[in-house]
Parts: sequence; structure tokens; C-alpha cells
Amino acid sequence: MPLPQEAVSLLVPRPQDARADGSPWLPRAGLPVHLQADGAVARHATLRLREGLAEHGVALGGSTDEPGGVRLSAGVAGLPAEGYRLSVGADGVAVDASDERGLAHGVSTLLQWIAVAGRRGGASLEVPGLAVEDHPDFAERGVMLDVARDKVPRMDTLQALIDRLAGWKINQLQLYMEHTFAYRGHEEVWRDASPFTPGEIRALDAFCAERGIELVPNQNSFGHFHRWLVHERYRPLAECPEGLEHPFSLDVEPFSLCAVDPRVPELLADLYDQLLPCFTSRRFNVGLDESFDLGRCRSAGACEERGRHRVYLEFLQTVHRLVTERGHRMQFWGDIVLEEPSILPELPRDATALEWGYEAGHPFEEHGRHFAAADLEHHVCPGTSSWASLTGRTTNAVANLAEAAAAGRSHGAAGYLVTDWGDYGHLQPLPVSYPGLLAGAAAAWNAAAPLSRSELPPLLDRHVFHDEAGAAGAVTADLGDTYLAAGGNNKNATALFFLLLKPERRMDEYRSKTLTREGLEAARAHLADAMAPLTQARMARSDAGQLEAELRWSADATDYACRLGLARLEAGRDRPVEALPAEDRRRLARELDDLLERRRGLWLERNRRGGLEHALSFLAALRQKLRVG
Repeated sequence: MPLPQEAVSLLVPRPQDARADGSPWLPRAGLPVHLQADGAVARHATLRLREGLAEHGVALGGSTDEPGGVRLSAGVAGLPAEGYRLSVGADGVAVDASDERGLAHGVSTLLQWIAVAGRRGGASLEVPGLAVEDHPDFAERGVMLDVARDKVPRMDTLQALIDRLAGWKINQLQLYMEHTFAYRGHEEVWRDASPFTPGEIRALDAFCAERGIELVPNQNSFGHFHRWLVHERYRPLAECPEGLEHPFSLDVEPFSLCAVDPRVPELLADLYDQLLPCFTSRRFNVGLDESFDLGRCRSAGACEERGRHRVYLEFLQTVHRLVTERGHRMQFWGDIVLEEPSILPELPRDATALEWGYEAGHPFEEHGRHFAAADLEHHVCPGTSSWASLTGRTTNAVANLAEAAAAGRSHGAAGYLVTDWGDYGHLQPLPVSYPGLLAGAAAAWNAAAPLSRSELPPLLDRHVFHDEAGAAGAVTADLGDTYLAAGGNNKNATALFFLLLKPERRMDEYRSKTLTREGLEAARAHLADAMAPLTQARMARSDAGQLEAELRWSADATDYACRLGLARLEAGRDRPVEALPAEDRRRLARELDDLLERRRGLWLERNRRGGLEHALSFLAALRQKLRVG
């Protein structure tokens, strides 16, 4: 058991100021709880405290004046928004907060402190003394979950994750949508996707609000519209109706809406009128990113006449009008406007630019200076580095998340949004995202105290896996560094993942060209070493078996990618998959079928069925090329 001051380093996020000293608190059954706040968030925080202490055998009592109890107060003057003071000592516990969210954050810190530093002496719980004064660095601290790239979580999956995020002091959640909301009159778009219904979103909104989290609506409204435009009814609204190659599908298909088609705002207005009333939030993320086909087909004349970025700006202004007419404040991804910073002063002053970047070394500083100079509100948006991989990219994620926080604070970013994408079928299981989500929550609250790579495993064990053996955290974090052992081009993905996704590529080109036999063998050895401690794990979670199975699938699928790469190198870097010996192809095909069947079962434990077969289809090309006869 660490000494109390050492235990402070085990709190996530790290408080701005915390001192472990003074006499311990000895909670016992029947001690009073005084709640000096009247709201759903405060009441839920009190319930969490009661439940948390009950797990330690302490049943708090009523509202007597007996000393040694708990006092929870919101509306205390002199504290920043969501700030709180926590005092733990012989006289009891006090949480003084600026508002209800701050009170909930104080309770979260108290529950963590009890878990990491509390001791049992005989039958009694002893909680070391603690004094905390704390507040967030970013007013808006969000997580964005990709629910459009095939994987639509079940409601219980989302609710469990929301409870965890609330305990890490996250105060916003976005569900990234392209076609996974059940829009009335557009059934052909979402029919096979198991979408969220309006009733489910309203219920989720209320669930989030009770935990101090704002559920922010999200509907991409320009690029990334291909899941609509592939249907004949919507194809005439596309920039390129005949389609084109793009990075987010294996098919040639239309990608973006046409910026100069007057029917497009009519469609968006219909979508907004159905989506936005399901949320209490007045913010709205409309996307507008990666519209790389703008000017390539139907808007070519307008872009030649007025300039591509001018046409983009005009479309953004149209969408902004639709948003403001409905009483919302627009958020949009800032990648396109940063291509031409001279247009930044013409952007709507009440819009919020979302600056995304997912690599260590991304120019958050440079881009932040542009937004600050234009006096435009912006959020920094790093990522979990989980997508387009099977095990994640832990070291990259830790650096990317920390750098975004530092640059955001330096240039006055109003918010910090951790993105968790699902490119190419969202094949990575949920635990692959946990390292980035935990490290992101830590950086969003306290930019000066981000988690280091070495600190991550024990914190994952305490705050995610609840692993008494201290094994699962290291397994997950180390699996996420397999890409480093393998080498290759790992930008925004892993080279190993692309071995499976792009079997038509030769080994002497694209992301595979720097993969070597030595690197692939090193990756296999790394996987074996990383997974070895998992047999010792003792996770105190109801889904412990599921978590172990998911980690094993991720490791096995990555090892399969390594062995596929080794077989292809043996056949020759310039040879196609079909050149592998027939027996090797049969064996690899059988193993791939087994991996896909295991992924089906694991998928359905947490997610809806819609999208599953489409997700697995990203590996269909490999299965076809392995076919013999």
C-alpha cells in the first residue's frame, strides 16, 4: 500500500492541488450526510457516494448532527466553474463546490481516494486525511465516440462507459453520426444499421444530464455522406454522383454533398429538425471535414470562378444559418479552413472550430495561433489512436493527448475533445480505446499533469480494469505498442492492420514497404510477452471474461497479420497474395475464418447487430485472395 502522498499520484485526473496530511477519517455506519444542494446532479453524486461507501461496508445514515459525517455543498462563492474543495479528516468529510458539477467532481475524487488510499483495520475503514483544491483547465471536456463506422453500441454499453467518463470528470459526450439515427422518411439509409431511435437519444440525454454530462448532437453534413449518397434517391445530391475512390470505403462511390445544389440545405434542414429536438444541448457538431472532392465534379465551375475555399465558406455559412435558426451554436471540424487561413476572419463569430490531429507532433501550436489571431473559439481534438489498428498505438496516443492539452492551454482553447474513431469497420474492441480515454480525461482536466506512458498501466488497473493483480493494464498498454516493434508506416493506423485491409498491395509499396522479417518476428515476440501476464489478471468487473476475450482476439488477429506478412515476404515482396503456396493459403484462410467468427461473437456482447457484416467485409478481399480453387 503506498503512503498517502504517493497515493495522490494515483488519482485521475490529477487535482490541481492535493495534500495528504492530517488525521484520518473513520467512517462508520449511521454517519450523517448533509446535502446542501438541490438538483439531479447533486442527488446522483450523493447516491454514488452512498453506494461507493457501501462497497466498503459503510452504510451512511440520515441527517443527524453526529460529528464525523459528510457535508456536500454547491453554490460556494470564490471557486471557478466546476471547481471544488475537498477536506477529509477526523471531523468528517466536506465538499464545497462552485456548482453541482463541481460537487460531483469532489465526490469522484473522494471515492477514488478511498479506493487507492483507504485501509481496513479489523472491520473498520480508515481513510487518510486529504485536502484538495481543484478546478478544470478546459471548460468543455468531451469524448466523441464513432457510432457511424458500423459499430453501434448497445444502450447498456454506452451507459456503463458514461458512468466511467463522469467519474473521470468528462462533461460532454458526442456520438459521431453519418447514418445511424432513425430519421423518419429516410429508412433506406439506416434500415440495416441498427440506428439510435429518437426515444433512445432522449433517454441517453437524460442519463448523461444526471451525471453532469452534456450530450452534444453530431451529424456530419458535407463530406462523409457516402452512406446516404450510395442510394439512388440521394445520389443526385452528390458532388460526384458517379462516385470516386475515397479513403473510407473499398468501393467507388459518391462521398460529399454538392455545395452548390439548392436541394442540399433542404435535406439538412429536415435532418436537423428531427435530430436536434432529442437533445437539451444547444451545441451542434455539423462536421464539414475532409470534403476533398469539393470542386472535382458538379461544383467545379463555381470553384474555378470563386475559389474552392470561397465555395466551402459559403456552404459553411449556409449550414450555420440552418443551425442558428434552430437555436443552436455550430461546431465544425477546422481542417478545411486551415488550408486557407485568410478566410478565418469571415467565419461566423459564434461558431466553434474543432482542431483535430492524431499524431504526436501534430501542429496544434501553429493552428491554435491561427484561431487565436482570428478571435475564433476553438477546441483541440486529439485521439485515442485505437482505430485502423487491432491493438491501438499507446505511445502515440499518450504523446498526442498531452501535446494537444499543452497547446490548447497556450492558445486559449475553450475545449478539449478526445476522439475515438472507427475507420474501416471499427474492428478494434472496446478495451483498445481505454488507454486513450483515460489519458485524455486526465489531460483535459489538468493540462500540466498528463499521464506518461510508464504511469498508464497501474492507473488502467485501478480506474478501468479494477485488477487486483495489476496485470490487465500492462497487457493493454503493451499490446498497443506492438506497432513500434513491427515498424512500417504507422501514421493514423498501423502497417499491420493494412496488411489485412489492403491485400491487393504488394509488400514493396504503400505502408508495407518498410516492413521486414526482423520487424515482424519482433512484433510476434512482443505480442507474446505482452499477453503473458493476462492469465494472472483478477479483474473485479462483471465483464472480466469479455475483456480478456477481447484482448486475446486483438493479440491473435495482430499475430495473424504478422504471419501473413512473413509468408508474403517469403514468397517475394513483389508477389501478390495469390502467389502463396496453396497449403499456406488454405491454412491462413481457415485461421481468418476463425478470427472473423470470434469477432462476431465478441461484437454482439456489446454492440447491435446492424453494421456487423459490413464491418467484417473489410477483410473479405483478403479472404477471397486466400481462396484456393
